[in-house]
Amino acid sequence: MGGAGVSSAAGESSSATFATVGDLDAALVDCRACPRLVAWRELVAREKRAAFRHQEYWGRPVPGLGPADASLLIVGLAPAAHGANRTGRMFTGDRSGDVLFAAMHAVGLATQPTAVHADDGLELVGTRITAPVHCAPPDNKPTPDERERCGGWLRAELALLRPRAVMVLGGFGWQALLPVLAEAGWAVPRPRPKFGHGAHVELAGERGPLHVFGCYHVSQQNTFTGRLTPAMLEEVLDRAAHAAGVVRLTPRGEVS
Repeated sequence: MGGAGVSSAAGESSSATFATVGDLDAALVDCRACPRLVAWRELVAREKRAAFRHQEYWGRPVPGLGPADASLLIVGLAPAAHGANRTGRMFTGDRSGDVLFAAMHAVGLATQPTAVHADDGLELVGTRITAPVHCAPPDNKPTPDERERCGGWLRAELALLRPRAVMVLGGFGWQALLPVLAEAGWAVPRPRPKFGHGAHVELAGERGPLHVFGCYHVSQQNTFTGRLTPAMLEEVLDRAAHAAGVVRLTPRGEVS
């Protein structure tokens, strides 16, 4: 399998090629392509939240989480300022992650229901989590330019992973992912499919079909209001895992 390319950290037209997901992750954490995001993630890491004042913040781009041969990809939005930007691991150390990993554990996609810090022993099963933007943005709102600039990392990750299914958390991730899938060779219809909770689109491609599922984001705005319940999240996760052919864990931690 050939390598995957991505624009350089400085945003120039030159490209680096990565042979493995590990190589890509190692390069990603040094990216400084978006001045606003670099300034914000580093400011947050210096000033910290009072509850975490004795902890050392990561304060860098957050790479994807999960095995390099994952057949299911979960696409979020961006790292939380005091969550992944603090711990250095996707969805780790914040309320959104509490909801996501509890649901993933319930359907056999994670070895434990909690994610507190990067060395807590959590492992994902046949699943990788990534984001269209890898740095924490002010007010949790990346700009379209930042999304586009970061898109090269997502394109390279997709090329290396070759997933069979993707579950997208929220409309921002959905809008970011579809153009990337089209560039990667999957037949994304026009007009592009609309995002919605439970939405499902099957895209034809040279590698075989790709199943894309939509799910409301696991943000507190959705989970605290009941717009997204654990049962709703688990239902979409279950469908996506089935479409991806993931061999999951049983409640006893055994492979099913």
